Amino acid sequence: MKPSVLLAAVLLLPASVASAAAPLSHGPQPAGLEIPTAAGGMGAAVHVGAAAEVRAAGAGPVAAEPSWQWPLAPRPQVLRDFDPPPKPWLSGHRGVDLGAVSDGVQVASPEAGTVSFVGVVVDRPVITVDHGNGLRSSFEPVESTLAAGSPVAAGQAIGTIVAGHCPAASCVHWGVRRGDDYVNPLQFVMDLRPSILLPLTR
Repeated sequence: MKPSVLLAAVLLLPASVASAAAPLSHGPQPAGLEIPTAAGGMGAAVHVGAAAEVRAAGAGPVAAEPSWQWPLAPRPQVLRDFDPPPKPWLSGHRGVDLGAVSDGVQVASPEAGTVSFVGVVVDRPVITVDHGNGLRSSFEPVESTLAAGSPVAAGQAIGTIVAGHCPAASCVHWGVRRGDDYVNPLQFVMDLRPSILLPLTR
């Protein structure tokens, strides 16, 4: 392959990887695309940077450096993925369902913030934490003794799970908003960036 053609292929990779990556998954990272080296061998896997931000409908950019904590311990199984609708008024899954050992398990704030809402929405108890920078986490069904305005630290217990969300298991629904848009909560606790293979230096 001519050097100019290879360079063009490498420059176009982030866009093609981003389109192939949606919808996001919490499973193992893909092995990536293989790019031949000059010697005909294959390269090493690296993460695509900001140029390959993955966007779903209302999903927002994938966080480059996950820095939040899981809201349940031990690390929970993701029972249902983030699956936002193509239009805000359509049905979809605007968060993730995390499996819990049992009802009554404590839910922790994944990042420091301030409680902005505690109450019942429709028929489920909900607590929302404002983390600043336009980011808010909401958990349901979760009962809490905290009041709106209470500061919370990362990892601090903010309530307990009650039954009512997942029909066959104990779970908590975790939603995150950036402004008015729902984003994938898993991007804050897992590295969801796609991987590609680049040539190894000799």
